Amino acid sequence: MHVPDGFINAPTSAVTGVVAAGAIAVSLRGARRELDERTAPLAGLVAAFIFAVQMLNFPVAAGTSGHLLGGALAAILVGPCTGVLCVSVVLLMQGILFADGGLTALGVNITDMAIVTTVVAYALFRGLVKVLPRTRRSVTVASFVAALTSVPAAALAFTLLYWIGGTTDVSIGKVATAMIGVHVLIGIGEAAITALTVGAVIAVRPDLVYGARGLRQRLKLRVNGELVDAPGASDTEPTPAPVAARSHRKVWITGLVASLVLAGFVSFYASANPDGLEKVASDKGIDEKAKEHANADSPLADYGVEDITNARVSGGLAGVIGVGVTVVAGSAVFWAVRRRRSEDASPTSTETTV
Repeated sequence: MHVPDGFINAPTSAVTGVVAAGAIAVSLRGARRELDERTAPLAGLVAAFIFAVQMLNFPVAAGTSGHLLGGALAAILVGPCTGVLCVSVVLLMQGILFADGGLTALGVNITDMAIVTTVVAYALFRGLVKVLPRTRRSVTVASFVAALTSVPAAALAFTLLYWIGGTTDVSIGKVATAMIGVHVLIGIGEAAITALTVGAVIAVRPDLVYGARGLRQRLKLRVNGELVDAPGASDTEPTPAPVAARSHRKVWITGLVASLVLAGFVSFYASANPDGLEKVASDKGIDEKAKEHANADSPLADYGVEDITNARVSGGLAGVIGVGVTVVAGSAVFWAVRRRRSEDASPTSTETTV
């Protein structure tokens, strides 16, 4: 759902740019509370993983494909504020290096794909885990529903932005019907990827899943035929990680290798069909005033390496480069945020006079 330059007019793009900048500023402050010694090293990896999986377009219907947006996944794994930053880093790398998503439309894309998906998904996720049984399976189920809902929510947000500042005269009702319809189908794929990923992480390291904090199920004892809470059972007591999986390094290396394999190898088999927005834009005439990307001559444009004629090698190398750059950029951002939190938390020295 990367919006190119020319779909949305300059005033609306400028306003969304201000909204995006404000949300990033708020998220930087919020991420200081979310990131700790367990999650900070993994936030950059989450961004790289989202970049990799976004290269895996999957077919949905009638010559249309979809790909992960990632807001729900990031919010549940590392927190909503950190999630906004993760997806924003991905969008920035894609726009600058790979000419994917317009530069003047960067505010539109961050607002739509980073802010809307994260806020909607995490709000729904938190509501669900409060009413579902306090188990790991409930976290996975809530992840599925939240991710599924976040995609048509983003499609609705784009439709609203197009209604306000679209550059072509197209019936907004037709745009809304087409966008939401196809993105409900894409949302199913988003939900499956999100639930599988969250479920895999929570199975081995529940302490690393931000959305699972404080969700340990109360220990029950049977007394006179009835189940009662065990003495001392606490909702806030963290669930310990399995002894065999307490190394952050193992999780980080496993995630990085998976991201490299997905982007460098599996991406070659992704669907070549246009994604939901591209298909709707072509069918409804939204793309009549689309502009060529400012970085169309980038050596990595369109996820291929310039001057490498073998498509498999070119695309795979571009994917590996993208994962590497994203994990470095994301890690640098979150390291800086974590360092700022440590500085804010450290006691200040005071001068005393005698």
